[in-house]
Amino acid sequence: MEEVAVRAIDLASRVHEVLAVQAVAFGLSNDEVAIRTQVVLRHAAYPGVRALGAFPPGGELVGFTYGMPNSREHWWSSVIEPYLVRAGNDEWLDDAFGVTELHVRPDFQGRGLGRALITRLTDGVPQHRSILSAVEGPSRARRLYHSLGYVDLAHSVRFLSAPTLYVVMGAPLPLRGPRPAFPGDTTAG
Repeated sequence: MEEVAVRAIDLASRVHEVLAVQAVAFGLSNDEVAIRTQVVLRHAAYPGVRALGAFPPGGELVGFTYGMPNSREHWWSSVIEPYLVRAGNDEWLDDAFGVTELHVRPDFQGRGLGRALITRLTDGVPQHRSILSAVEGPSRARRLYHSLGYVDLAHSVRFLSAPTLYVVMGAPLPLRGPRPAFPGDTTAG
């Protein structure tokens, strides 16, 4: 198996690379990539944002994750809050680190990169829990999140820009389970 290094990245300067990975992993159209470019650039300027990338020896980005301390003023929080309130879980919006995106190119999936990226991203943050949203229904991503201690907090969440339904998930920090070792592991940045 090819060695892959996991290391901190500057999200703004790598916006086109991360969106190229997300487009392949998540099936985004060119129009969706253009919209998400602006969103990622806005997120990159938020206080406390952390971003990691996965790089094989050739140096091309094959996976990434980023997140930030959650704020009830963020757009995402304003969308999920009513769903969490209905489920009796709105306290998860506070003292939480939000995992905004986590994507690995399909040809690099199944190697522990997703687990390494999300655990490195959340390790050492001052918040006591993590929240994220994932496409509702069975998936490799949802199995990973459950194995790390995430539980479903709200179902059938609708984002206006997305045709599919989502689930909001949360886990206490630190995440449970093994931390795969990858060369170049760093979380500073």
